[in-house]
Amino acid sequence: MAWTTEHFGKEKPHFNLARMKAGGENFEVVIHPEQAIAFKQGQGQGDIKDVLVYDRIFADAKKGLAASEHIMKNMFKTTDALEVARQIIQRGEIQLTAEYRDGLRAEKRKAVIDIIHRTAVDPKTGFPHPPNRIEAALEEAKVRIDEHKKAEDQVQDIVKQLMPILPIKFEVRKIEFRIPAQYAAKSYAILKGFGSLQKDSWQNDGSLLAVVEVPAGLQQDLFSELNRLTHGSVESKVVGAR
Repeated sequence: MAWTTEHFGKEKPHFNLARMKAGGENFEVVIHPEQAIAFKQGQGQGDIKDVLVYDRIFADAKKGLAASEHIMKNMFKTTDALEVARQIIQRGEIQLTAEYRDGLRAEKRKAVIDIIHRTAVDPKTGFPHPPNRIEAALEEAKVRIDEHKKAEDQVQDIVKQLMPILPIKFEVRKIEFRIPAQYAAKSYAILKGFGSLQKDSWQNDGSLLAVVEVPAGLQQDLFSELNRLTHGSVESKVVGAR
Protein backbone atom coordinates (compact mmCIF):
# COMPACT_ATOMS: atom_id res chain seq x y z
CA MET A 1 0.00 0.00 0.00
CA ALA A 2 1.33 3.46 -0.96
CA TRP A 3 0.68 6.46 1.20
CA THR A 4 -0.68 9.59 -0.50
CA THR A 5 0.05 13.28 0.02
CA GLU A 6 -2.60 13.24 2.75
CA HIS A 7 -0.05 11.51 4.97
CA PHE A 8 2.98 13.64 4.14
CA GLY A 9 1.67 16.88 2.61
CA LYS A 10 2.41 18.10 -0.91
CA GLU A 11 6.18 17.97 -0.58
CA LYS A 12 8.13 14.71 -0.59
CA PRO A 13 9.35 14.18 2.99
CA HIS A 14 12.98 14.05 4.06
CA PHE A 15 13.25 11.17 6.48
CA ASN A 16 15.86 9.88 8.88
CA LEU A 17 15.70 6.13 8.33
CA ALA A 18 16.94 2.83 9.66
CA ARG A 19 17.22 0.36 6.81
CA MET A 20 18.28 -3.19 6.13
CA LYS A 21 18.07 -5.59 3.25
CA ALA A 22 16.83 -9.13 3.84
CA GLY A 23 15.92 -11.74 1.25
CA GLY A 24 16.66 -9.25 -1.52
CA GLU A 25 14.02 -6.83 -0.13
CA ASN A 26 14.36 -3.44 1.56
CA PHE A 27 12.87 -2.90 5.01
CA GLU A 28 12.80 0.63 6.40
CA VAL A 29 11.51 2.46 9.45
CA VAL A 30 11.25 6.21 9.99
CA ILE A 31 13.15 7.22 13.11
CA HIS A 32 13.93 10.01 15.53
CA PRO A 33 17.71 10.08 14.89
CA GLU A 34 19.07 10.80 18.39
CA GLN A 35 16.87 8.16 19.99
CA ALA A 36 17.72 5.63 17.27
CA ILE A 37 21.47 6.12 17.63
CA ALA A 38 21.20 5.79 21.42
CA PHE A 39 19.03 2.68 21.01
CA LYS A 40 21.54 1.08 18.64
CA GLN A 41 24.55 1.96 20.81
CA GLY A 42 22.68 0.71 23.88
CA GLN A 43 22.18 -2.72 22.31
CA GLY A 44 18.40 -2.36 22.16
CA GLN A 45 17.89 -0.92 25.64
CA GLY A 46 14.89 1.40 25.97
CA ASP A 47 11.42 1.68 24.51
CA ILE A 48 11.34 1.11 20.75
CA LYS A 49 8.21 3.29 20.51
CA ASP A 50 10.29 6.32 21.50
CA VAL A 51 12.56 5.70 18.51
CA LEU A 52 9.91 5.46 15.78
CA VAL A 53 8.09 8.28 14.03
CA TYR A 54 5.61 5.73 12.61
CA ASP A 55 5.08 2.19 13.86
CA ARG A 56 5.10 0.92 10.26
CA ILE A 57 7.58 -1.06 8.20
CA PHE A 58 8.20 0.26 4.70
CA ALA A 59 9.73 -1.07 1.52
CA ASP A 60 10.30 2.57 0.52
CA ALA A 61 9.40 5.13 3.18
CA LYS A 62 9.86 8.14 0.89
CA LYS A 63 7.26 6.76 -1.52
CA GLY A 64 5.09 5.51 1.33
CA LEU A 65 5.30 1.89 0.12
CA ALA A 66 4.59 -0.60 2.89
CA ALA A 67 6.70 -3.74 3.16
CA SER A 68 5.12 -7.07 2.24
CA GLU A 69 3.88 -8.81 5.38
CA HIS A 70 4.43 -12.18 3.70
CA ILE A 71 8.12 -11.45 3.03
CA MET A 72 8.45 -9.81 6.45
CA LYS A 73 7.15 -12.98 8.10
CA ASN A 74 9.69 -15.10 6.23
CA MET A 75 12.61 -12.80 6.98
CA PHE A 76 11.88 -11.74 10.58
CA LYS A 77 9.67 -14.63 11.75
CA THR A 78 7.04 -12.06 12.77
CA THR A 79 4.88 -9.30 11.33
CA ASP A 80 4.81 -7.31 14.57
CA ALA A 81 5.99 -3.85 13.50
CA LEU A 82 7.73 -3.01 16.78
CA GLU A 83 9.72 -6.25 16.86
CA VAL A 84 10.71 -5.90 13.20
CA ALA A 85 11.69 -2.26 13.81
CA ARG A 86 13.85 -3.35 16.74
CA GLN A 87 15.73 -5.80 14.51
CA ILE A 88 16.12 -3.27 11.69
CA ILE A 89 17.64 -0.65 14.00
CA GLN A 90 19.94 -3.10 15.76
CA ARG A 91 21.12 -4.99 12.67
CA GLY A 92 20.67 -2.43 9.91
CA GLU A 93 22.07 0.95 8.92
CA ILE A 94 20.92 4.29 10.26
CA GLN A 95 20.58 6.82 7.43
CA LEU A 96 20.41 10.49 8.35
CA THR A 97 19.33 13.50 6.33
CA ALA A 98 22.19 15.71 5.13
CA GLU A 99 20.95 18.57 7.31
CA TYR A 100 20.85 16.45 10.46
CA ARG A 101 24.20 14.80 9.65
CA ASP A 102 25.90 18.18 9.14
CA GLY A 103 24.50 19.46 12.43
CA LEU A 104 25.63 16.34 14.28
CA ARG A 105 29.10 16.54 12.76
CA ALA A 106 29.43 20.20 13.79
CA GLU A 107 28.37 19.24 17.32
CA LYS A 108 30.99 16.45 17.49
CA ARG A 109 33.65 18.78 16.04
CA LYS A 110 32.98 21.31 18.78
CA ALA A 111 33.16 18.55 21.41
CA VAL A 112 36.48 17.27 20.02
CA ILE A 113 37.97 20.78 20.12
CA ASP A 114 36.76 21.22 23.70
CA ILE A 115 38.30 17.90 24.82
CA ILE A 116 41.68 18.74 23.26
CA HIS A 117 41.62 22.26 24.73
CA ARG A 118 40.73 21.03 28.23
CA THR A 119 42.90 17.93 28.50
CA ALA A 120 46.02 18.62 26.42
CA VAL A 121 48.76 21.23 26.27
CA ASP A 122 51.37 22.62 23.91
CA PRO A 123 54.54 20.75 25.05
CA LYS A 124 56.64 23.85 24.30
CA THR A 125 54.73 26.16 26.62
CA GLY A 126 52.85 23.82 28.96
CA PHE A 127 49.64 25.74 28.27
CA PRO A 128 46.50 24.62 26.41
CA HIS A 129 46.08 25.46 22.73
CA PRO A 130 43.31 28.04 22.18
CA PRO A 131 40.17 26.55 20.56
CA ASN A 132 40.58 28.68 17.42
CA ARG A 133 44.09 27.28 16.91
CA ILE A 134 42.78 23.73 17.23
CA GLU A 135 39.97 24.58 14.80
CA ALA A 136 42.48 25.93 12.26
CA ALA A 137 44.61 22.78 12.59
CA LEU A 138 41.56 20.58 11.97
CA GLU A 139 40.91 22.54 8.77
CA GLU A 140 44.54 22.37 7.63
CA ALA A 141 44.80 18.63 8.31
CA LYS A 142 41.42 18.07 6.59
CA VAL A 143 40.28 15.97 9.56
CA ARG A 144 37.00 14.17 9.03
CA ILE A 145 34.78 14.04 12.10
CA ASP A 146 32.70 10.86 12.39
CA GLU A 147 29.19 11.91 13.38
CA HIS A 148 28.34 8.36 14.46
CA LYS A 149 31.14 8.02 17.04
CA LYS A 150 31.37 9.67 20.43
CA ALA A 151 33.81 12.58 20.51
CA GLU A 152 35.82 10.86 23.26
CA ASP A 153 36.24 7.75 21.10
CA GLN A 154 37.82 9.58 18.16
CA VAL A 155 40.02 12.16 19.88
CA GLN A 156 43.16 9.99 19.92
CA ASP A 157 43.00 9.29 16.17
CA ILE A 158 42.31 12.96 15.44
CA VAL A 159 45.27 14.07 17.57
CA LYS A 160 47.56 11.78 15.52
CA GLN A 161 46.41 13.62 12.39
CA LEU A 162 47.02 17.00 14.02
CA MET A 163 50.49 16.27 15.45
CA PRO A 164 52.47 17.28 12.29
CA ILE A 165 50.71 20.67 12.41
CA LEU A 166 50.00 21.22 16.10
CA PRO A 167 52.27 19.74 18.83
CA ILE A 168 49.99 18.22 21.46
CA LYS A 169 50.77 16.50 24.74
CA PHE A 170 48.29 14.86 27.07
CA GLU A 171 49.53 15.28 30.63
CA VAL A 172 48.01 14.81 34.06
CA ARG A 173 49.45 17.01 36.81
CA LYS A 174 49.39 16.36 40.54
CA ILE A 175 48.83 19.61 42.42
CA GLU A 176 48.90 20.26 46.14
CA PHE A 177 46.58 22.92 47.58
CA ARG A 178 46.37 24.51 51.00
CA ILE A 179 43.04 26.29 51.45
CA PRO A 180 42.04 28.54 54.38
CA ALA A 181 39.30 27.25 56.67
CA GLN A 182 36.59 29.72 55.60
CA TYR A 183 36.83 28.52 51.97
CA ALA A 184 37.67 24.86 52.54
CA ALA A 185 34.20 23.31 52.18
CA LYS A 186 33.34 25.07 48.90
CA SER A 187 36.86 24.48 47.55
CA TYR A 188 36.54 20.77 48.24
CA ALA A 189 33.62 20.52 45.80
CA ILE A 190 35.56 22.45 43.15
CA LEU A 191 38.59 20.18 43.47
CA LYS A 192 36.46 17.05 43.04
CA GLY A 193 34.77 18.59 40.01
CA PHE A 194 38.04 19.29 38.21
CA GLY A 195 39.97 16.10 38.78
CA SER A 196 40.74 13.05 40.88
CA LEU A 197 41.23 13.83 44.56
CA GLN A 198 44.28 11.89 45.75
CA LYS A 199 44.51 13.24 49.29
CA ASP A 200 42.41 15.41 51.57
CA SER A 201 43.56 16.28 55.06
CA TRP A 202 41.64 18.66 57.33
CA GLN A 203 44.05 20.57 59.55
CA ASN A 204 43.52 21.55 63.21
CA ASP A 205 42.81 25.14 62.19
CA GLY A 206 40.07 23.99 59.79
CA SER A 207 42.11 24.54 56.65
CA LEU A 208 42.25 21.90 53.92
CA LEU A 209 45.40 20.29 52.55
CA ALA A 210 44.50 18.47 49.33
CA VAL A 211 46.27 16.82 46.42
CA VAL A 212 44.38 16.50 43.15
CA GLU A 213 45.28 15.01 39.77
CA VAL A 214 43.96 17.16 36.93
CA PRO A 215 44.44 17.22 33.12
CA ALA A 216 47.12 19.78 32.33
CA GLY A 217 44.74 21.74 30.12
CA LEU A 218 42.44 22.35 33.08
CA GLN A 219 45.12 23.56 35.49
CA GLN A 220 44.69 27.27 34.78
CA ASP A 221 40.90 27.03 34.96
CA LEU A 222 41.18 25.30 38.34
CA PHE A 223 43.59 27.94 39.65
CA SER A 224 41.28 30.72 38.44
CA GLU A 225 38.23 29.14 40.06
CA LEU A 226 39.95 28.69 43.43
CA ASN A 227 41.57 32.13 43.39
CA ARG A 228 38.19 33.71 42.65
CA LEU A 229 36.59 31.84 45.56
CA THR A 230 39.40 32.46 48.06
CA HIS A 231 40.30 35.97 46.85
CA GLY A 232 43.81 34.72 46.07
CA SER A 233 44.50 33.20 49.48
CA VAL A 234 44.91 29.63 48.22
CA GLU A 235 48.43 28.16 48.17
CA SER A 236 49.34 25.68 45.43
CA LYS A 237 52.25 23.84 43.87
CA VAL A 238 52.69 21.16 41.20
CA VAL A 239 54.16 18.08 42.88
CA GLY A 240 54.15 15.65 39.96
CA ALA A 241 53.12 14.91 36.38
CA ARG A 242 52.54 11.89 34.18
